[in-house]
Amino acid sequence: MAPQKILIVDDSAAEMANLKAIVTEAGWLAVTAGSGREAVDKAKSDKPSLILMDIVMPEMDGYEACRALQADPVTKTIPIVMVSTKNQKADHMWAKMQGAKALVGKPYTKTELLDTIQSALS
Repeated sequence: MAPQKILIVDDSAAEMANLKAIVTEAGWLAVTAGSGREAVDKAKSDKPSLILMDIVMPEMDGYEACRALQADPVTKTIPIVMVSTKNQKADHMWAKMQGAKALVGKPYTKTELLDTIQSALS
């Protein structure tokens, strides 16, 4: 069976590289996008098993991208995990209201991230 594909969305190259390293080391295939708009397009074309999405990004933020993905029949079943510095209780609630399965606050531990991914995929 082919490894599951995870779409990583972040406007920070360093953060994207870190997330990609964690995901690939755990055995998943990582694809990346640098903005919410690019994420919506890539989700439609690449059909990932899960999306890790930053919230604060230029052009289209993670919340807006999450709403767009949830509204599209092609992408609405893809679980989305927000990964953000926005880590207050209200941010977690708002992320879920936009359709995200969870929010992992930055800085995060590798274990916390992998546990959240596993939970969102099951």
